[in-house]
Parts: sequence; structure tokens; C-alpha cells
Amino acid sequence: MSKFIRLDQVKTITGLSRSSIYQFIKDGKFPSQVKLGARSVAWVASEIEEWMSSCIAKRGNP
Repeated sequence: MSKFIRLDQVKTITGLSRSSIYQFIKDGKFPSQVKLGARSVAWVASEIEEWMSSCIAKRGNP
């Protein structure tokens, strides 16, 4: 079951700043947000977890 998380949660989980998150999205290096309404976005929790796992896996590979 997928779960949406808001920006504050994404920042807490990843340790990234708001600007870093949006820059990584722009660069294609971070999962994109899902538009929930006119002024509301969220991220899919499992996609954030997969991104973090990928970062961990890459740390040993230069």
C-alpha cells in the first residue's frame, strides 16, 4: 500500500533541504512530487525509500 508524505517529512527522512530536494528533482536525481490539489503536493513514501536505498548502494561504487 502506497503512502503519501509531505515535504517536511521528506526533509526529515532524507536530511535534505527544500532547495536541495527541488534541485535534485530538476536534475532528475530525486523522485518527483505528486500533485494532490491546486496548492498541495506530496511524495510517495516507497519512492523516497527506494531513492535512499539506491544512494546507500552507490556509496561503495565510485
